[in-house]
Amino acid sequence: MKQNFKSGFVTIIGRPNVGKSTLMNRLIGQKIAITSNKPQTTRNRIQTVYTDMEKGQIVFLDTPGIHKAKNKLGEYMVNVAEKTLNEVDVVLWLVEPTNFIGAGEQHIIEQLKKVNTPVILIINKVDTVEKEKVLEYIDTYRKVYDFAEIIPTSALRGQNTDDVINSIFKYLPYGPQFYDEDTITDQPERAICAEIIREKALHALNDEVPHGIAVGIDRMKTRKTKSGSIIDMDATIVCERDSHKGIIIGKQGSMLKKIGTNARYEMERLLDCKVNLKLWVKVKKDWRDSDFLIKNFGYKEEE
Repeated sequence: MKQNFKSGFVTIIGRPNVGKSTLMNRLIGQKIAITSNKPQTTRNRIQTVYTDMEKGQIVFLDTPGIHKAKNKLGEYMVNVAEKTLNEVDVVLWLVEPTNFIGAGEQHIIEQLKKVNTPVILIINKVDTVEKEKVLEYIDTYRKVYDFAEIIPTSALRGQNTDDVINSIFKYLPYGPQFYDEDTITDQPERAICAEIIREKALHALNDEVPHGIAVGIDRMKTRKTKSGSIIDMDATIVCERDSHKGIIIGKQGSMLKKIGTNARYEMERLLDCKVNLKLWVKVKKDWRDSDFLIKNFGYKEEE
């Protein structure tokens, strides 16, 4: 083990839609977690890795948003997020720039008071407010919890994100390199491809279908051709109602084609080869309240 090499685990928490996945993608320098303007986009704990061979290695856990659960999937997501607080070396808590600390933030403060982990507060989206106001927001939060540090940022624009990395390293222990320096995520390609399809569906459907969709990869096989490799992929988008199925497919299959085209473009960049993607849509009523189906779509609470 190198001397002065630091390593450890960092969780990114916050209410849904505060920009957790956007921040993680920015810090890693590559898109791993899907982003959407719909809340609760992240359903599993996604593990990504930032390595600086001079300083050390940070393993990020991007958790689902902490919120009041409405169904079994919601309960699972909250349990994963809250359990993670005790398992890491540093907590990054993202909030929006405001003087109002609502019930959701109060709930997170109560959870944080139960752990001894250093908490760095990230006031995100500061590009959307006047600069003078930011000091007020820092002062508001400083009074409610003893933060290790408070950093105003814009994850979308990359403002002060280097400060976030430097601050994390201050609080990490000296330790081994967990992953080789080229590793960016522990997520299998199959899981990332399913998430890409789900993201493109969320973007294309806007508010027409609630975010009660899941994606399963049924088949993913590589074959060699004269011009290079092609991945044949069959995937199923699962929704909760027959009416949603019609919207996802669209007139003469137009919506499904749009989702498939957008997903394939991003997958080909990720996998660095051609992708032959076929999409189907199935209805599984109330899948978000079925333990079996939640596990079937890859949401494992023991992780």
